[in-house]
Amino acid sequence: MEACYPQVKSNVTSYSTMTVVIISLQAFAGLWINAFIVSVLCVALVKKKTFNSNEKILLFLGCSRFGYFCVLFMGTFVLTIYPWIYYIHPIPQLDNAIQSFFTFSNLWASSSLSVFYCIKIANFQHSFFTFLKAKIDRIVPWLLMASALLSLIISIFAYKTVDEVHCKNTNATSLENFWGLSVKLDRHSLPMFFISGFGFATAFLVVLFSALLLLFSLWRHKRRMQANSVRNVSVDAHIKAMKSVLSFLFLYTINFICLTLSLLYGIKENHEILLILAFLNTFPAVHSLLLIFSNPKLERTLLRTLLWVKCKVCGR
Repeated sequence: MEACYPQVKSNVTSYSTMTVVIISLQAFAGLWINAFIVSVLCVALVKKKTFNSNEKILLFLGCSRFGYFCVLFMGTFVLTIYPWIYYIHPIPQLDNAIQSFFTFSNLWASSSLSVFYCIKIANFQHSFFTFLKAKIDRIVPWLLMASALLSLIISIFAYKTVDEVHCKNTNATSLENFWGLSVKLDRHSLPMFFISGFGFATAFLVVLFSALLLLFSLWRHKRRMQANSVRNVSVDAHIKAMKSVLSFLFLYTINFICLTLSLLYGIKENHEILLILAFLNTFPAVHSLLLIFSNPKLERTLLRTLLWVKCKVCGR
């Protein structure tokens, strides 16, 4: 392999070291959380031989996030111990392309999950919505295939962009500069910048409209139950569901803001990009954890696993 730059010394600052530690801890936690989701769903698949649409999306989402955290953990570890390896062609290109693939597959899968919940739970009398509700189980596999294909196409663009930008940058001698390589705004990376921005905005708008429709449907149904003097248990269940949707929407909003800032600060080569990346890596882990507690099967399995671990520890 041919090096694009001469070998340089590692000059990672204390701020970068702290960020590396934080990101490594986030990646380690994210790996375990999503590995749990994937393993539980795979065991269920072996037992039942079938998957419902919700489980298909969760499995795809868990696999994409597990892959994302694997690349993140390995990339951070290697970049800290052997920083010179990222000057060897095509290591940085492959790293950026793989990260782009898992990042966008994660975004598309999250959006698909929001659309699925909206169509399954919300109740509207429009003919198109009724058609989607009847066909959603057939649409989900195609949505996941389209998500994987779009993510693959974007990762190819990312590889070409970093390949053109990386070999022209002669000042990338630190961790901060390396993470800003792929988003420098020039004639080579401008298309990738707009593709990324469009992808982030599209995924967020899909989640936003799905959440608003679902909230409106739940709110309208709650009003009807209160008007008909339905028992408080049903009303409380709908209020709890609305709070869950709002919490998910809040997480998605913070994630979208951080994604946008990562592009803007990356262009300006500002050190705040490190802090933004730390927030970005929190979202997949926290969101996956919330998905576990919102799914009865995953929640029961997690509680049984924790109880088993506690008994083993106490038995010693």
